[in-house]
Amino acid sequence: MTELGWKSVGVLELTALPSIDKERWVSWVREADALLVNGGDALYLCHWMRESGLADLFPSLRDTVYVGLSAGSMVLTPRIGEDFVGWKPPTGDDSALGVVDFSIFPHLDSPDCPENTMAEAERWAAGIQGPAYAIDAQTAVKVTDGGVEVVSEGHWKQLNPAQ
Repeated sequence: MTELGWKSVGVLELTALPSIDKERWVSWVREADALLVNGGDALYLCHWMRESGLADLFPSLRDTVYVGLSAGSMVLTPRIGEDFVGWKPPTGDDSALGVVDFSIFPHLDSPDCPENTMAEAERWAAGIQGPAYAIDAQTAVKVTDGGVEVVSEGHWKQLNPAQ
């Protein structure tokens, strides 16, 4: 993600931010055109976004583009589902930041994640009990001013759309 021709790229280490004076880094976040958030463990990422204070900034970043990959996308959802819980947060549940009102089942039909089939996505979605999308690596979910658009050259499905 950092090699896409950006004019400049900065890196924030979320686990270090709580020990740094906010005046040092909040302005960098506010001045950024885009936040690139890579994958990993969604609940660990969520925990440190909250602990660092970064999550508190999201409502005020109206003109900032958020680009999440894998867990970087899942962290914005209400829940990730038990299937994706690796690290257990202090809350003990699977709740994430809830910036958007749907959940994401990533890596659909990926050779790197052979367990992420459509049948598994549908089973997972039944436990989420809310709107969700199963998406592959060629699919993005774009949210602008509350409107949701799926951009895809791949394979995806909206799950639990009526809820």
